[in-house]
Amino acid sequence: MDLPVMPPVKPMLARAVHEVPVAEGLVYEPKWDGFRCVVFRDGDELELGSRNDRPLTRYFPELVELLKAVLPERCVVDGEIVLVTGAGLDFDTLQLRLHPAASRVRKLAEETPASFVAFDLLALGERDLTGEPFSVRRALLADVVDGELARVHLTPITDDPAVARDWFTRFEGAGFDGVMAKPDVPYEQDKRVMWKVKHERTADCVVAGFRWHKDGFGVGSLLLGLYDGEGVLHHVGVASSFTAARRRDLVEELEPLRHNALDGHPWRSWAEAQSQEQGRMPGGQSRWSAGKDLSWEPLRPEWVAEVRYEHVSGGRFRHMSRLTRFRPDRTPDSCTYAQLEVVAPAELATLFGTPKA
Repeated sequence: MDLPVMPPVKPMLARAVHEVPVAEGLVYEPKWDGFRCVVFRDGDELELGSRNDRPLTRYFPELVELLKAVLPERCVVDGEIVLVTGAGLDFDTLQLRLHPAASRVRKLAEETPASFVAFDLLALGERDLTGEPFSVRRALLADVVDGELARVHLTPITDDPAVARDWFTRFEGAGFDGVMAKPDVPYEQDKRVMWKVKHERTADCVVAGFRWHKDGFGVGSLLLGLYDGEGVLHHVGVASSFTAARRRDLVEELEPLRHNALDGHPWRSWAEAQSQEQGRMPGGQSRWSAGKDLSWEPLRPEWVAEVRYEHVSGGRFRHMSRLTRFRPDRTPDSCTYAQLEVVAPAELATLFGTPKA
């Protein structure tokens, strides 16, 4: 492979803001909930690169052949791999594609074929486009990406902040992760020169355990639970990102809850097994853990924490939440799924139209 922009490429990044920014020259796109992917094509050679330099090519063989039929002979395209269903984007099922067994990958490629959304063009032919403003790159991208085929899309774009705000609210139920705001600047690898507006809301959760910080001198994260309609406490995610001082303080604050914590604990079997195959549990290795220590310390599930989260996927917080405060005025049994805001799904066809086969 010999391209003007060679792998690996560290994708251009964004800073988080709480509302859609308005400024001269900004354009807006939906923020996709999938795997960031930079596609490198040089004739018959095509590679799918991830944002952390890990190749994705072997996990999405159906995209390799599809993109060869769609993209120019020599190009580098920044985009997102997503899994589109009738109810929206399905990130949980997309994660299953990162499987070590080639036979499993082939089976999933047939059963749950992925799609690709293109949103930037870094090279075309012999031309390195990273020094060009985004407006130039976008115009060229629109000329070369054939969106007539199913499962390949050119991301929608607008310069109207009112339209961006409408996307932000209307398409959340379809699995979109928010809205991106892009200035008309060159492509700067690994630099936060864009803005992302993501959904954020609060929930009261049961604090049922914690993990030690990697330095061993404080609490790294709190393990959170919510009760379902049958009174079963489910692990829904973690709250983290504490300062060093707060990590140490939490050790002292949580110490009383560690006494006899496993007596009657709803996750006792998980604590004893420490095996992910027992169900949805706060420990156990996975393809995402990369050997990290996921062991955890149980706490008597008596405290309630108010946390900020972005959205829920598969009954769990999609990303790590942040601790706002403890709630001594709330009882654990009041922490149920019923409090979570449910957003009505929006059909992808509303945004894309019906894809052609």
